[in-house]
Amino acid sequence: MLAKANRLVRADDYRRLVRRGRRVASPHALLYLSQGDPSLPPRFGFIVAKTVGIAVDRNLVRRRLKALTFAAIPALPPGTEIVIRALPGAAQADWDTLQSELAGVLSGGMNQA
Repeated sequence: MLAKANRLVRADDYRRLVRRGRRVASPHALLYLSQGDPSLPPRFGFIVAKTVGIAVDRNLVRRRLKALTFAAIPALPPGTEIVIRALPGAAQADWDTLQSELAGVLSGGMNQA
């Protein structure tokens, strides 16, 4: 589970990242990346819309994304802010697929930052 310090909770933070963050796409998610204050730990936000599926599917996708990002925290530089928008096919993707996609996007996306 993500600690409170690792979560984006303000709507302004979500808006800022979605509008101004660098966009990186994978088949099942769209990530918005930004480098913020280096004194803060990496922070994540999640957007799982109704287009992903029914509530059970959306919650499953959100929990999987949270678990995957928790494991990625040590590899990210301080101040990294990421919003992950799940795409409609994310509910049908299995754990290994999401894990490999997210790892690839985070490693490639952070190298370009």
